Amino acid sequence: MHYGEIKKCDIANGEGVRVSLFVSGCTHHCPGCFNQETWNFGYGTEYTDETEREIMEALSPGYINGLSLLGGEPFEPQNQKALVQLLRKVREQYPQKTVWCYSGYLFDRELLSESRARCEYTDEMLSMIDVLVDGRFVEKLKDIRLVFRGSSNQRVIDVKKSLKSGEVVLWESKIRRGI
Repeated sequence: MHYGEIKKCDIANGEGVRVSLFVSGCTHHCPGCFNQETWNFGYGTEYTDETEREIMEALSPGYINGLSLLGGEPFEPQNQKALVQLLRKVREQYPQKTVWCYSGYLFDRELLSESRARCEYTDEMLSMIDVLVDGRFVEKLKDIRLVFRGSSNQRVIDVKKSLKSGEVVLWESKIRRGI
């Protein structure tokens, strides 16, 4: 797996202050994508054990609320093995921190059902994610007023509640916003 960037103090891609990993590789190719260079699976830097250590260290301060996975596409089958290994370590070392993931794949129709995204790691990966922002970016539905998503078709899903209930449960912020 390759990655385009690691942001160690990100406030745009999930609630609170986060460490964000932008993985490389995406087959959705959404028109208007903000990160088109990461469509290429070979873009950026090779993800190594050293990269993983860097992320784990960046997660250590108390003010860091968690990890966000973006792309590219974290749920491309080529990316899932490395991300599952990272998430296992995050869950073990930082169980109080949240994991957010952004995916063009739909939670209920593509990640939980037979699709190109499904592989041997998909269910385990989903089990370690707290919030999933799903759905492809649609340029004509872009709205800069939306919180944590780029277009109005995308959903911010509480993964744990959704897996438990068997239906999509939208995430609700615990932080009151003055909007």
